[in-house]
Amino acid sequence: MPSNKPLAGRKIAALATDGFEYSELTEPKRMLEEAGATVDVIAPGDVREIKGWKGGDWASSVKVDQSLENVDAADYQALLLPGGVMNPDKLRTKPEAIALVRAFGQAGKPIAAICHGPWTLIDADQVKGHTVTSWPSLRKDLENAGAKWEDKEVVRDGNLITSRKPDDIPAFGKALIDLLAA
Repeated sequence: MPSNKPLAGRKIAALATDGFEYSELTEPKRMLEEAGATVDVIAPGDVREIKGWKGGDWASSVKVDQSLENVDAADYQALLLPGGVMNPDKLRTKPEAIALVRAFGQAGKPIAAICHGPWTLIDADQVKGHTVTSWPSLRKDLENAGAKWEDKEVVRDGNLITSRKPDDIPAFGKALIDLLAA
């Protein structure tokens, strides 16, 4: 396996819906693909694309590869949860989304969540006893769910990787790649 493609043969699920923070999906996806991984964008319903959010307005759309309702965590090595306020707020109301996140957690597979993405982790019971970070406004939600919150660009606790904001994407992506390549 070429050293510049340490994730060759790995499949990553990126769970998102309309309102995801554009850079928090597209940049980690690009980084993972450059490292050799295949990244499937997964969204609820029968949609062909989802619309991103950037700078307080709608951004470009991203192609959806799989419908959430047809996905099995067993087919993937890791889960990426981008933020944006609307995206995780919508996903946490979808039982299939919560079940998928929980399945990754219960299988001990890496989960990487950035910004508001950890909201979905709360609903899937995946933060209790873990050290995490997030967008600052989620701190109390995460602490109330039993997590220890730290203000750092990236926090890795076992197979759980969290970051705060778009500025943290380089460290966030590197942490996920390093974990998967190990």
